[in-house]
Amino acid sequence: MLDIRILRDDPDRVRKGALKKRFPDRAMAVDRVLELDAQLRGLIPELDGLRAAQKQAGKAMGKLAPAEREAVLAEQRELKTRIQGLETRERELQDAIKDQLLLVPNVPDDEVPDGASDAANVEVRRVGKPPVFAFAHRSHDELAVARGWLDVERAAKMAGSRNYMLFGELALLHDAVLRLALEHMVRKGFVAVDPPLLVRDEVMTGTGFFPGGEEQTYRVTEDGLNLIGTAEVPVTSIHADEILDEAELPKRYVARSACFRREAGTYGKDTKGLYRVHQFQKVEQVVIDIADEARSRRHHEDIVRNSEEVLAALELPYRVVAVCGGDLGVPQAFKYDIECWMPSRDNWGETHSASRFYEYQARRLKMRYRETATKKVAHCHTLNNTVLASPRILIPLLEVHQQADGRVRVPAALRPYLDGRETL
Repeated sequence: MLDIRILRDDPDRVRKGALKKRFPDRAMAVDRVLELDAQLRGLIPELDGLRAAQKQAGKAMGKLAPAEREAVLAEQRELKTRIQGLETRERELQDAIKDQLLLVPNVPDDEVPDGASDAANVEVRRVGKPPVFAFAHRSHDELAVARGWLDVERAAKMAGSRNYMLFGELALLHDAVLRLALEHMVRKGFVAVDPPLLVRDEVMTGTGFFPGGEEQTYRVTEDGLNLIGTAEVPVTSIHADEILDEAELPKRYVARSACFRREAGTYGKDTKGLYRVHQFQKVEQVVIDIADEARSRRHHEDIVRNSEEVLAALELPYRVVAVCGGDLGVPQAFKYDIECWMPSRDNWGETHSASRFYEYQARRLKMRYRETATKKVAHCHTLNNTVLASPRILIPLLEVHQQADGRVRVPAALRPYLDGRETL
């Protein structure tokens, strides 16, 4: 959530930011906030004046004669009624302002490319070269089904479309890549977290997924809980409603968790294989630090580098792109995507996202810190990034490292997790 002072001081910048993100309806929320804020600011002096008059009359009551007191008591009753009415209106306006502020997107940084969709994302760098095969290469699902490693038909009978079951060596590979990613981050000093998979609405709202992301979320309405689509949600919320000491920051966390997404609105898109599924696992890194834009930007480059190191260990060609406004979510100020080469798509496919939010999430979560020098309290900055998500990462792993005889070469970094296997 943005500080309302930003909307008061520069509403055009906030409106333009919402339009750059292709959220015209949310751009209108800026004007609704300002209109409600004007009403609230106009009401407060009147309310303060009535409270002062009520207090003054109460002090004078003891000096009045009995006959005079009755008249003053009648005035006091009228004042109380007017004050109660204004206090009710004050609460209504405060709630309405909060509801509208939750709709206002974070302002994208100036360097966010303009564009309506991921087609306008801008390549920052490319590492490695797509493989050239001397044989007729196969897609990951063709390879996996032929080996008995993948079954989507039985999974669909159990759980519907976009579900899968992994068997044998592919199930082991799935676990191996996740372990590699988690251990890599722990070695870099990140604290491992095993978070809850079901969270309350307040946590989804606090991290910026609600309002707006409800249709992508599996909701357990009878319990008021939601299955997470990323460990970002519970991990970023660890210090909600807390005031940390500046000396404690930065906090660096990494979590491996199951994740769930409804994939609403993707009917008929990416229905084959493991690219777009309802259930998956992620290793997610989260950074919480002081409100310093330069430090946030440095953290952002660092967390992207962490993911690139994992991809280098997996010996996969990839590229990093700066995400354009129309492909940017509500809470992000800037986002990089990392895309791996997927031969069956003859193109790059997104495997990672790295985002910076400044104080947008922390303000919603009431996550603050006390400055050492000034003792002032400020909102934290937050960032997150996918270290690795599986089974999607299995697509390039199987396809890039496939051999002519149908076997799959195991990158050296993964062999210790697979009993030394060099091929699957």
